[in-house]
Amino acid sequence: MRITTLAALAGALLTAALCAGPAQAGSWQDNQSLGGFNNVHLYTPDSNSPVGTGKALLVVLHGCTQSINAYKTANLETAAEEFGMVVAVPDAMNKAGFSCWSYWQGTKSRSAGDYKNLIDLANELSSDSGRDIDPNQVYIAGLSSGASFANTTACLAPDVFAGVGVSAGPSVGTSSSGAIGPCEQADVESRCRNLGGAYQSAFDTQVASIAHGDADTTVNTCYNRQNAEGMAGLYGVSELSGSTTLNQDGGSAEEYLWQDGRVSMLWLNGLDHSWSGGQGASGSYIGSASINYARYLGEFFSNNNARVDRNLAPSLSQVSATPDGDRIQVSGYADDEDGTVSRVDIVVDGLDGGGDSLTTGVDGSGFFQASSATLADGLYSVAVIAVDNNAGESEPTVNTVRVGPEPPPSAPVLSDIGVSLDGQCATVSGEVVDENQDLAGVTVTFSTGATAAELDGVRYSARACGLSGGANSATVVAEDQGGLSASDQIDFVIDAGQVATLDQHISAGRLDYTNYANCYLEYSTAAFKLNEIDTGGQCQWQDGDASCVGPVQACSGSGGGDDGGDDGGDPPTDPDDGCQAETTYNYYHKTSGRAYSTGNYYTPDYFAQGSDQPMSGSTWGSTSLYSTDGGTVWQVGACP
Repeated sequence: MRITTLAALAGALLTAALCAGPAQAGSWQDNQSLGGFNNVHLYTPDSNSPVGTGKALLVVLHGCTQSINAYKTANLETAAEEFGMVVAVPDAMNKAGFSCWSYWQGTKSRSAGDYKNLIDLANELSSDSGRDIDPNQVYIAGLSSGASFANTTACLAPDVFAGVGVSAGPSVGTSSSGAIGPCEQADVESRCRNLGGAYQSAFDTQVASIAHGDADTTVNTCYNRQNAEGMAGLYGVSELSGSTTLNQDGGSAEEYLWQDGRVSMLWLNGLDHSWSGGQGASGSYIGSASINYARYLGEFFSNNNARVDRNLAPSLSQVSATPDGDRIQVSGYADDEDGTVSRVDIVVDGLDGGGDSLTTGVDGSGFFQASSATLADGLYSVAVIAVDNNAGESEPTVNTVRVGPEPPPSAPVLSDIGVSLDGQCATVSGEVVDENQDLAGVTVTFSTGATAAELDGVRYSARACGLSGGANSATVVAEDQGGLSASDQIDFVIDAGQVATLDQHISAGRLDYTNYANCYLEYSTAAFKLNEIDTGGQCQWQDGDASCVGPVQACSGSGGGDDGGDDGGDPPTDPDDGCQAETTYNYYHKTSGRAYSTGNYYTPDYFAQGSDQPMSGSTWGSTSLYSTDGGTVWQVGACP
C-alpha cells in the first residue's frame, strides 16, 4: 500500500479531538549544559510566536555579581508565554572582575570565548527541531556588562541575532573604567560595523532596543542615547519626533522610536541599576519599579522583525467533499485577509491508487466548486489548499470520501512502523488504514506510559521523552469506533550516556561530591561516560560498573544538554550525537527547508537540501531525512 497525498492529513482532522494530548505547562530547566556553557537556565513556553513559525528565542545575559538564579524571579515567564519565546539565561564561562561578562578584554570574534559560546548556544537551540524555534526569531539581551556583551555579540553575528536588547550597558568597545566612571565616548556605529565583517548585510534586517533606568547611579546614563543613536546610524534610520509614555506591568517608561521600528530607546522610570522585571519582580539587581522589559522586548521584536514572512495565509471554510455517483464533488469558500486568492488546488487520491488533480478559481464571494473525473470504487482522500497572490498557502482541509459500496466491518491495519531517537526521546511512527473510516485513535505505550498519537491521515506518530537508557520497546494499538483493534510493537535501545570530566559531570548535576573519592580515584581528570539508569520512577547516573554513581533524582529526559553530546565542548564520542532525524511528507520537508522540488507542479521531483539526494514519492511521499551538521546538509535515511 502506498502513502497518499494531502489526503494523508485526513485522519488528523477527523480524529484530532480524540487524539489530542493534555496541554503541557511551560517550565524551567535549570543548569543545562548547552552551547559551551556549563549552566544555562532554560524556560520553554507552551505558546508559539505570533509571527513567523514556531517559537522565538531570547538569550538573556546577567550583570556583574549577579547569579542567573536572579532571573527565575524576574517575570521572564510572563514574556515567554505571551510572545512564544524560549528564554535562555547562561552563566558566563569566562568571567572578569566581579563575575562580569568580559566585554572590555580579550579577542572580539565569532570564534573566541563566550562570543563563540553564545553563538553556539543560539544555533544549538534553534537547530534542535524538537524545540520548534524559528531561526529568524533569535534575539539576545542583557543587563550592564551582559548588555554590552550582548550588543557586541549581536554586532559579531547579525546573521544569527535578529534583535538585541541593551539594558544599562556601556557602549561597545568601552573600557571597564567607563562602566562605573565618567561617560566614555564611543563610535558605536563604526565599531559594530567593523565587528560584523563579512556579515554586515544582516544589519539591514536587525533591530535594537536600548533601555536604561532613569534612577541608575551605577552605570552612566549617557550610554542610553549613545547606544541608540549608534545602532540607528548603523541601520541608517532617523529618529521620529516625540515620545510615548508606556504604562504597564505596574510601572511606566518613556519610549523613543526610530524609522521602521528599527530602534527604540526607553527610559525606565524610577528604576535603579537593575533588570526591569515589572510588578512583583525581585532578586539581586532585579527591579520592579518600571515595566517588564522582557515583555517589552517580546512585543517590540515580534512587531518589527524584518526577517519573518508577514504575509497572512489564505483560509478555507465550509469545505465539502461528497460522492456523486462515480465522481466526487468539492465546494467551499476561500478568503485572503491581506490579498486575493489566486487559485484553489484540489488533490483526490485513492488509497488503492487512482485519483485526480484539479485547480479552480473563486467567484466574487470566494466560493469555489469542482468535480473530479470518473473514479473507480474505493476510499479517497480529498485535499484542498487555497493559494494567495503572494504564493501563501492555507492550511490543508482534508476529507475522506468513499466511492461505491461500503465494505464490511474490519479492524484497522498497522504497517511501516519505525522509530527515530533523539537523546532520551523516541518518536514512533507508522501507517494506519481503516477502510471503514471509523478510526477512533492510535495509542503508543512507552515505558513512561501511554501517549495518544498524532494522526496525519494514514500516518501516525507519538513521542516520549525521559526514557531510561538501554533496551526499550513501544506498543502501538489502533482501535476503531466499533471496538475492532490491531497492534504492533517495536524495540529500540536508548543511549543515555554522557561523556565529560568529573568536574563537568558535577556541574551538570549528574554527580555530586558524595561519591567524589571513588570517581576521582578511577578517572582522575580524564573524561568518562555515565549512563542514566532508571531506578523505578527516578534515575541515577552510573558508570559502566556502577562504581561511580550520582544521587537518585528525577530523570533528565530530553532537557537541555542531555541529548547525547558531551558537556565539555569536545567532539561527540557517540555516533548518534549531533544527528537530527525527521520523517514526514516531502512537502513538509520542503516547507521546513530540508528539501526542495523541481519539475511539474502536480508531480514534482524532490531532493534533500544540501546533498541533492532524490526523494521518492513526489509531493506526498514519506521520507526519512537526517543531518549531522546542525541542519545545513540533509541526507536520505536514518541517522548512522
